[in-house]
Amino acid sequence: MGKINNKNQTDRTDRIRRVVVRVLPGILLCLVVTLTGIYAADLIGKLIVALNLLPEGSASPVSGIFVAILIGIIIRNTIGLHTVFLEGVTYSVKYALRAGIILLGLRLSLTEALKLGAWGLPLIIVCISSGLLVTLYFTKKMNQSNRLGTLIACGTGICGVTAIMAVSPVVKAKEDEISYAVANITIFGLVGMLFYPYLANIFFAGDAIKTGLFLGTAIHDTAQVTGSALIYSQMYDMEKVVDVATVTKLTRNLFIIAVIPLISYFFFKGAGKNEDGTEYQIPKWYKLIPVFVIGFLALALVRTIGDWTAANNGSAFGFLTLPTWEGFYNSWSSFGSKYMLGIAMAGVGLSTNFKVFKGLGIKPFYIGLIAAVSVGLVSLLLISFFGHLIVI
Repeated sequence: MGKINNKNQTDRTDRIRRVVVRVLPGILLCLVVTLTGIYAADLIGKLIVALNLLPEGSASPVSGIFVAILIGIIIRNTIGLHTVFLEGVTYSVKYALRAGIILLGLRLSLTEALKLGAWGLPLIIVCISSGLLVTLYFTKKMNQSNRLGTLIACGTGICGVTAIMAVSPVVKAKEDEISYAVANITIFGLVGMLFYPYLANIFFAGDAIKTGLFLGTAIHDTAQVTGSALIYSQMYDMEKVVDVATVTKLTRNLFIIAVIPLISYFFFKGAGKNEDGTEYQIPKWYKLIPVFVIGFLALALVRTIGDWTAANNGSAFGFLTLPTWEGFYNSWSSFGSKYMLGIAMAGVGLSTNFKVFKGLGIKPFYIGLIAAVSVGLVSLLLISFFGHLIVI
């Protein structure tokens, strides 16, 4: 028995070692791109000051995350990305992003997170609804597939590529329809990620809540929302925007729980059938909740309990002094936002391959453009008129 256990342990160790060997080059490349972006942004800032375009001592007007994303895009679409890096880049986008978001939970108390999510609900519901209705209306006008319109609408309004992949079996989408929808989310979400932070500053300068709500509702994918919030935070020195945008987007992601059964009902008035003739079963609601959302809330709860015990007993959890506790959550949340999310954003740039857009046709892009503009416009108008009502 001992030999069997030792063999199993050895096999597990070998599997872990092989995974590390496969993903490490891509992760290191993402880290190098991130650090290069930060360094280049600093150099650009010094150059602008040297040219007397900004006063001496001014911070760089260019975000390091922004530069890192552009460097990644340039690398992928010029010299290309060697296969040795592909798995690690994909791993970075997926897992470094989730780890960074979870660690951001330490920056907010659970009360703040839930309050912000609850206040943002009406705005999120209206943005999702308007995106769905407008997109499906123009899909019909352009004589495109309702399946395609539904994928684009859900991807734009809820949670990007994740929503597309979750909804595609429900509507029995074809491979090319899924490709069209993902391409839309990629290109228009990328444009929003790079452009919306500056648009938000024009309309909501100095207001972290309004800015975070706008970025969290107007941009498609979780990675893109996080990237835009980081760009804004670095550009205008307002970390609160990252917190608000993250909570808003995570709340928005949860709407996939309600949308999938609703879409299934309207398409099939029931479960429908898969291509092999078997019944399509709607996933259980709890299986649709992203694990990183739970992780984010769990660390927000840890922050809440730590702050409460420190305020009442003078030490967090009864054994951490206040300076130690503050140093703990500040250092780990900073590590999450600066390095984990930075690596993920570099991965987003390195994953953006414009070759996939060739031959997709123009009408699906019109639909994606309409979906992106409608959601962004509704979000901008609602926050402009009612954003002042949301107070944390």
